[in-house]
Amino acid sequence: MPMYEYQCDACGRVFEARQKFSDAPLSDCRLCGAGPVTKLISQSAFTLKGGGWYQQGYGTSQEKAPAACAAASGDSGGCASCPKAANE
Repeated sequence: MPMYEYQCDACGRVFEARQKFSDAPLSDCRLCGAGPVTKLISQSAFTLKGGGWYQQGYGTSQEKAPAACAAASGDSGGCASCPKAANE
C-alpha cells in the first residue's frame, strides 16, 4: 500500500497517510483537524541494491562471455552432439 504525504493549509504541518490507490484523497488535517490539506509530490523510495543487475550487462566495461563449449569457441575438441561441432 503506498504512502502519501499531505500538508495542512492551516497549520502548515506535513504528515503521511498510508492509502490504497482506490481511496479518495484526504480532505482534513489529521493533526489539527481545522484545515484542508494538499497532497504533496515527494521523492520515491525506489533504489537498486546489490551488484547483479548492473554487472550482468549494463556496465560500461563489457567482457566477452566465455563460450558454452569447445566447439563454439573454435577449438577442434567439441562434443559430437553439439550442432556447431556437426557443421564444422
